[in-house]
Amino acid sequence: MSTYKNLIGKDVNFLTTDPDNDAAEGQIWYNSTAGAFKNVIASAAWSSGGNLVTGTGAMAGAGTQTAGLGFGGYVGPGTPNIVNTTLEYNGSGWSLGGSLNAGRRSMGGAGTQTAGLGFGGSTTLPGGASANSEEYNGTAWTEGNNLNDALIGIGGLGSQTAAVGFGGGNPNVSATEHYDGTTWTNVPGTLTSARRYVQGCGTQTAGLTAGGESVGTSSNLYDGTSWTAGADMNTSRPNTGAISGIQTSALVSGGGSGGTPVGGKTELYDGTSWSEVADMSVGRYSSAGANSGTTSASLAFGGYLGGTGYISSTEEWNKTANVITPAAFSSGGNMPEATSKVADGGTQTAAVEGGGQKNNPDSLPTSSSEYNGTSWTAGNSLPSNYGSNTGATGTQTALVTGGANNPTPGGTFEYDGTNWTAGGTLGTSRYGGKTLGTQTAAVTCGGRVSPPTVNNVEEYDGSSWTAVTAMPIATREQGGFGTQTAGVVVSGFQGPSSPPVSPSPASRGALGFDYDGTNWTAGTSALIAGASGGAAGIQTVAIYLAGENPALSPSSILTSQTYDGTSYTTNASVARSRATSFGITSARTAAVGTAAMIFGGGNPAATPNDTAATEEYNVATSALNIKTITTS
Repeated sequence: MSTYKNLIGKDVNFLTTDPDNDAAEGQIWYNSTAGAFKNVIASAAWSSGGNLVTGTGAMAGAGTQTAGLGFGGYVGPGTPNIVNTTLEYNGSGWSLGGSLNAGRRSMGGAGTQTAGLGFGGSTTLPGGASANSEEYNGTAWTEGNNLNDALIGIGGLGSQTAAVGFGGGNPNVSATEHYDGTTWTNVPGTLTSARRYVQGCGTQTAGLTAGGESVGTSSNLYDGTSWTAGADMNTSRPNTGAISGIQTSALVSGGGSGGTPVGGKTELYDGTSWSEVADMSVGRYSSAGANSGTTSASLAFGGYLGGTGYISSTEEWNKTANVITPAAFSSGGNMPEATSKVADGGTQTAAVEGGGQKNNPDSLPTSSSEYNGTSWTAGNSLPSNYGSNTGATGTQTALVTGGANNPTPGGTFEYDGTNWTAGGTLGTSRYGGKTLGTQTAAVTCGGRVSPPTVNNVEEYDGSSWTAVTAMPIATREQGGFGTQTAGVVVSGFQGPSSPPVSPSPASRGALGFDYDGTNWTAGTSALIAGASGGAAGIQTVAIYLAGENPALSPSSILTSQTYDGTSYTTNASVARSRATSFGITSARTAAVGTAAMIFGGGNPAATPNDTAATEEYNVATSALNIKTITTS
């Protein structure tokens, strides 16, 4: 009779606590504390990753799940709608890379994030086939030698120095070209039929492609010399989808017709046959993927949903013994009343808000409330109405605010955890700016003095405000985080500093500026420019939501951005738009960049405009998928 040890090679361990690493996969142990047998089971599923900066279809992809590359593509109606943008994925979100020399859609892609290759595609819609080839070194693209034929929807696989380009269209072809890092060469091998809008994975001597226009379920295998028919997929994929892996172990997703469930079907290839596995959360076609990924860790991004337009959604595929919870905003307790433009401070588990504006601009409440990580509780009222505030900073028990309170514009209120009292008055009355730091060491930056936007900056020592070095440009309704000696202000309405700008010439810029307690220097620009959002964190770990920008479609920004002190990366999206019809800090965040919250805010498209909703942000986590063994 076989025993567990004979079958598995190990005894059943008796443990007081569960193991904490995936070496336990497939093992059984007895947890004496819980009084139960347990094991770890691997599972495979899609989960959300950080969105693309802009909804984009017909991109080219390369790299892996933790070092992905997406470039070019089509962003829909408008000018320019075929872009030269390059985005880099770090395993959680996207940041900007160097731009292509020529914007194109439906290119072939190959290689890695630091040694990528893009070729072919189209410079216009429709038509405009290109033979251009470019190499990426992780920073910039360099023109290489052209393909022998200009092709739209060409497939790509391999590396920067040993790539294969195949298929493509206008009209569709079955031809194949090899790239050696310098020159493209026509080779004899041809696909089993002409096709375009294809992608591939594997190497120059062991490649795979699946789907494509007019071939639906077909897959082809390449040995470096010739293509042969592989097994048919279960789902027809006439449009570009994402593919990753090697010739004998591959994953394909998307590429179906429109935004139907077909567009989200996922299949695994084992070298012999295709089998359907978990569907994507968002069905799509004209999508791209990290074609150097694996069947255990893959990436799919962008695409088209038929009538609903181009999307920014990114999804990660993981087959692992861990339960992966992506970074996300989740619902928290509602505020006592729907309010925007409030003063705020504290952390995700100990926050405070007060004043603000209701229903733009029907009333200016004096109420305040505190958040304990689960629910809001009404607190004491402010001494007077406090509307479109400049900003607030500090903790739940030591908060300072300043702004357009009524009847004393430019006034400051301090909160001690119970009561609100008057503090020092700002030298320049303003609202719609940003305040950073603590109750005894704060700095307030920019804002609006009806009507101009200003670049004035003042510091607070716990009793009075003092004018200090002005910002390089006038800014209001911006994002900001950090302290009085290590602060960041980014995006918002931005304009020249002299003379101060009025609302009409001011535009929503992406520029960022760093403050060291004495001087302002140029910092990092945001990926998505906007105004009336919120931010939280310190100079090296922060999260920012741009709010709204009428130049974008949609104008309400849901995608957050994280900041590591050097660059911004796209991150989780909020569930509700939080913009206002005329700006000023509409939505507020509290806490550090790894456990933030956003609450209140307005949306002119909603009824009523303002919301009481709270959303909490938490970073991604991973934990073993431990199961208790039962007899049922």
